[in-house]
Amino acid sequence: MDAADLERQARTLSGCIPPPLVARLLELGHEQEVESQAGQGEWFCARAWAQLLGERGRQDSALEVLAPYVATGWWPAAQFQAELLEGWGRAQEAIALTRPYAQAGDRMALDFVGRLLARHDRGAEAFELLRSGVEDWFPATALVDVAEAAGRDEDAAALLTAWIPADHRCDTPWWDFFRMRLPLMADCGLLDEAIEQARAHHEGDTGYAAWSLSDLLAEAGRTEEAVAVLEQHPAFNSPVPAQRLIDLGRINDAVRVLQNRPPTPGPAPTPTNHRSDAGGSGQTSLRRVTPTVNRDRLPSDLDWH
Repeated sequence: MDAADLERQARTLSGCIPPPLVARLLELGHEQEVESQAGQGEWFCARAWAQLLGERGRQDSALEVLAPYVATGWWPAAQFQAELLEGWGRAQEAIALTRPYAQAGDRMALDFVGRLLARHDRGAEAFELLRSGVEDWFPATALVDVAEAAGRDEDAAALLTAWIPADHRCDTPWWDFFRMRLPLMADCGLLDEAIEQARAHHEGDTGYAAWSLSDLLAEAGRTEEAVAVLEQHPAFNSPVPAQRLIDLGRINDAVRVLQNRPPTPGPAPTPTNHRSDAGGSGQTSLRRVTPTVNRDRLPSDLDWH
């Protein structure tokens, strides 16, 4: 058993017993076979068997099943064990297990551990951990998500600012930094500045930019303006503008948007300007704007643009 073989199993689902068949074996009562294969390097058997043992209150036995997999240094094995530990109320053990992976710079581990810390009232630690990987949009997204719990919205915005080139395009990673910074600015009491920057962006008339501006306006309660922005880009229509129309009581218009969407060459982009909660549940955090910015705290050598 080694990390390369485990990665191959997880990535290709070949040369192994895939999850649906593991589930079927358990469903038909072949627990001994699943247990046996779990001890022979079958990752999906090990996952299922460890989870089942945990559900039966045999947590130590579950950890013994996972131990050789975790020992390979393969991150998904450590992550799965940490998820079980957290579910069992053993979050501190989960943090201790996974923190070294994050400190080594693994982007997936940074995201996971940062959110794990934030879920357990350690927002300041989460922020400091994630700031080390802020140049990568993936940990940067987690940084933005945990900033509220850490009371570091302004610092998060400043960190993103430092990485945004003035001439970035909407099809580059720096656009993600730009759009993620907008709600941070709004939450710091800089809503008008955030809207102005979104409108003034040199690609502000594109559909991608429209999503971010529309999200920003909607969060501020300016739904009419949010809808108007999206209506300028019908190729980008989706249930999101329909929802906003419903909020305005324009039911017929909402139905028309949903039923008469024009064909597009690909799927509409997902509006990602809203921040997800720090726990990673996928629900959006529609935080109301509060004009509490302390401009003296803003780094003097960084500009919001």
